[in-house]
Amino acid sequence: MRIRFSKFVQSTVAAALVSACMPSAFAQPSASNAVVAQDAASAANVSKRKAREEAKAQRKAARKAARAKNSAEIKRLEDAGYTPGGDFSNYPQNAQNAQKKAAEHSGASK
Repeated sequence: MRIRFSKFVQSTVAAALVSACMPSAFAQPSASNAVVAQDAASAANVSKRKAREEAKAQRKAARKAARAKNSAEIKRLEDAGYTPGGDFSNYPQNAQNAQKKAAEHSGASK
């Protein structure tokens, strides 16, 4: 009489034999290894977070510098007679005249 094993029984027996013969290097990591891996992961997360914060601070400083430069340019043009919210009928010419006047004024003061 022939005994037929189901595939489930065969795979279970095979897994038991393999795990019995498996060296400890391939075994599940111990709890201390898991803690070390978790510490390494959280250290990596902290360094990534610091890098993101530094990049954000640099972008903020760049925006602040650009805003200051634009504000200074507008102030210089306003001092030369340009009104940004004023008459738009002669817009490009008014702005160009103010730029010329500001350039002459800054050239004379140097």
